[in-house]
Amino acid sequence: MTNASVREFKMPDVGEGLTEAEILKWYVQPGDTVTDGQVVCEVETAKAAVELPIPYDGVVRSLHFPEGTTVDVGTSIIAVEVAGGAAPPQQEAPAVPAPAAEPEKPAEQPPARQPVLVGYGVATSSTRRRPRKQAPDTAAGQAASAVQSELNGHGAAPAAPVTPPAPAVPAAPAQRPLAKPPVRKLAKDLGVDLATVTPTGPDGVITREDVHAAVAAAQAPEQAAPADRPAAPAASAPDRPAAPVSYDSARETRVPVKGVRKATAAAMVGSAFTAPHVTEFVTVDVTRTMKLVEELKQDKEFAGLRVNPLLLIAKALLVAIRRNPDINASWDEAAQEIVVKHYVNLGIAAATPRGLIVPNIKDAHAKTLPELAASLGELVSTAREGKTSPSAMQGGTVTITNVGVFGVDTGTPLLNPGESAILAVGAIKPQPWVHKGKVKPRQVTTLALSFDHRLVDGELGSKVLADVAAVLEQPKRLITWA
Repeated sequence: MTNASVREFKMPDVGEGLTEAEILKWYVQPGDTVTDGQVVCEVETAKAAVELPIPYDGVVRSLHFPEGTTVDVGTSIIAVEVAGGAAPPQQEAPAVPAPAAEPEKPAEQPPARQPVLVGYGVATSSTRRRPRKQAPDTAAGQAASAVQSELNGHGAAPAAPVTPPAPAVPAAPAQRPLAKPPVRKLAKDLGVDLATVTPTGPDGVITREDVHAAVAAAQAPEQAAPADRPAAPAASAPDRPAAPVSYDSARETRVPVKGVRKATAAAMVGSAFTAPHVTEFVTVDVTRTMKLVEELKQDKEFAGLRVNPLLLIAKALLVAIRRNPDINASWDEAAQEIVVKHYVNLGIAAATPRGLIVPNIKDAHAKTLPELAASLGELVSTAREGKTSPSAMQGGTVTITNVGVFGVDTGTPLLNPGESAILAVGAIKPQPWVHKGKVKPRQVTTLALSFDHRLVDGELGSKVLADVAAVLEQPKRLITWA
């Protein structure tokens, strides 16, 4: 844009070193008035979902990319008229729409302040658009209309079938099906075109059940029918419950690798082929720890706090690290040095709708047991809500992953990049155990400690695992060892 009063807001680096982000949802449309600090969109990075505020006042002139587009850091995503007054009369698209390329090439603008919310700056690069699924007969002009509909947000209900306009008159933008952002993401992941889904929600809103019903209808085996009779329509799909994938129907389902899952995959590959992993196991009687958990739940000091076995396991690991501080370190390849940390940022692996993330409790070593309980509760709640910030997932030193919640006995966890150790906790369940010379049912679990063998040898790793087990077997050691 050549108007000096138009400011281009560029995709910032919302996490340390990130290069791209996906636009999940726009909260504004062309013509809307915005103020400094107002959230205009939500984006998903490789680490978390983040809301982006605009850094100046003005009127939205155009949105350069629709929801679902992956945009490079440093690329302009929204233009705002900052001179004040009403929005320009032509704020939508050129009179003759170009084939979907217009949003990918925001126009040049004069030098302006480049907003960088978090991180080390923005990169100058082009935008990579993720291919969008279309029906086989979708023409280039219809694709452009669909993109323009995303940008302008027209429509209050699903569009009814209409007669195609005359070739000489530009087609009106297709009305956008109504659905909430999580439902749109579900449809995108499952490869479902919302325009083909029959809505059953209030006011014509498409629900998750509608999307699943559409998938079930598409995967149902086609019935043999005469060539001159069309197949039965899918409109009745919402009337029957969603069914799991049948091995007799769809042979494959392809899910795009992006966001948190993409970052996790890259990190795990890097970890597995960079750090030499060693894993040790120990099975331990945690009956006394389980009794202590029940006692703490009745303690007034823990009123309103989350008290569970993970709390005492975390405290046991912190005690073991204090007794064996060299386990809390990292390997500096460039300097060929071992960096011993004199603080513990305790990572807790959490499964979320966006994938596995590992936020950490800063300075966990300095927290009392009630403070640690409060931090754990806040960490879990924030992760479940999908509101974990990128900063909460940076700077971890040691991690705990609780595979026991899935009924798994144990596993061989991979290190979080940059960390030296990770503790896996298996399911706690009654097992026959020799206790005071007799076989009795006891609460038993298996612990697995993986560590970087470049800086942690077998003796150190064994001592740490043995200390964790000793504390869980005899929790009174928390008093004497802490």
